[in-house]
Amino acid sequence: MTTTHPRAPGGRRGLHDNHPLVPYLFLLPHAVFFLVFLVYPIVFGLYISVHRWDPLSDTQPFVGAEFYLNLFRDTPQRDFFWRTLINTLLFTAISVPLLVATALGLAQLLFRPIALRTVFRSIFFMPGILSVSVMGILWRWMFENQSGLVNNVLGALGHPTIPFLTTDGWAWVPITVGTVWWTIGFNMTLYLAAMGNIPTSVYEAAELDGASGAQKFRFITVPLLQPTTLFVVVTTVLASLQLFGQPQVITAGGPARGTQSVIMYITEEAFSNNQFSSATAMSFVFGLLMLVFTAIQFRTMARDIRGGDRT
Repeated sequence: MTTTHPRAPGGRRGLHDNHPLVPYLFLLPHAVFFLVFLVYPIVFGLYISVHRWDPLSDTQPFVGAEFYLNLFRDTPQRDFFWRTLINTLLFTAISVPLLVATALGLAQLLFRPIALRTVFRSIFFMPGILSVSVMGILWRWMFENQSGLVNNVLGALGHPTIPFLTTDGWAWVPITVGTVWWTIGFNMTLYLAAMGNIPTSVYEAAELDGASGAQKFRFITVPLLQPTTLFVVVTTVLASLQLFGQPQVITAGGPARGTQSVIMYITEEAFSNNQFSSATAMSFVFGLLMLVFTAIQFRTMARDIRGGDRT
């Protein structure tokens, strides 16, 4: 016995009649946004990177891979691009372990039923709602060379002041500390949500076997949080590699480009030096490096998770 769907008023077929075009109509809005905001910018960016592109000129001569090769020749673009990339990788290597380990530690502390637990969770999460400009101005004031709060405290304790913002090496301190303070609440919230999904019966069984608190954290909590840790690490690495606002506001990339990130240099090359083709080529090279690095990281951590599940 077959069932027929009622037709729309006037004898026309309704959308529920499984017309072959119906799925494509639902996908059309997303496809338009995908083409306009992703595919078209990528294709146009490739076009710019292989032409000597000048928005004020009527001719855009084709130069092939010249701007890509400049990143490997003896050119200023090569020197500044790889130097700022090393700066970015240094920041990533320092900030990511702090943002992951500290967030996990805070989540472990605030998951317990302690007094004012909700208040403390809100305190650690609230900095994340600030804009990067507000965060940068705040931490620039905190580490100001002469009148900053940190140097005032050092002076009151009898220690000499440190010119954080103008000393190579020290300039990374306000950037790194400010970034951890600003973004740690998000990672902490992810870990708190994941901890809430761990069955309490697992901990109860461990207690019956005489496991201590440290052993339960090491052998139960950490392994069961591996999928969340994978997500936290990958997203934190990607965010750190895209470092821009913090050094731009706090140190302006100084001293002597010592804290300039690769995104800052690409922006400078495009909008200060008016070298749009060169900046676009740098963007594609940097984007490719990010994809390769993220894929390796994802495959490595995912393999560890699958290995832990089998054991």
